[in-house]
Amino acid sequence: MNSEFIAFFILSVMAIGGAVFMINFTRVIHMALALAFTFLSIAGIYLQLHAEFLAVIQILIYTGAISILMLFGIMLTKNHEELKSSIAPWHAVLSFVGVAAFFGVLMWIIYQTPVISEPSDGEGWTILQLGERVFTEYVIPFELASILLLVALVGAVVLAKKEEK
Repeated sequence: MNSEFIAFFILSVMAIGGAVFMINFTRVIHMALALAFTFLSIAGIYLQLHAEFLAVIQILIYTGAISILMLFGIMLTKNHEELKSSIAPWHAVLSFVGVAAFFGVLMWIIYQTPVISEPSDGEGWTILQLGERVFTEYVIPFELASILLLVALVGAVVLAKKEEK
């Protein structure tokens, strides 16, 4: 057991813990913060895999932009907290059985899929080539995605303004 394994174990437990907290929290703000915590943990795993570019993108786009956009949308819309009805015991058991069955099928598929990888020649995409490709060939889809996010943000503002009246 080396330090790399210990770091991976800690980061993976943090990512899974953040996801579990996100599911179990009742306040939406706490859910968004738990999701940001999960995103940061995943960025740490990317760093451990020597994918520094993906780690920085994970922090910038998901942890920064998406989490802030979610918090902004939550703050703009009025969140009426409703009382949760008590969950029936049979519902919890049925949910557990469904999740266990899904997990079993997923693990069976993973173990049945052959993992064949060919040795890499060391030449692949560099960040410079990726940036040139995104901003030359794929500049229109890139800009359309940013416009879509902007329209979603404006839509949230319009919906929040309509609720005040």
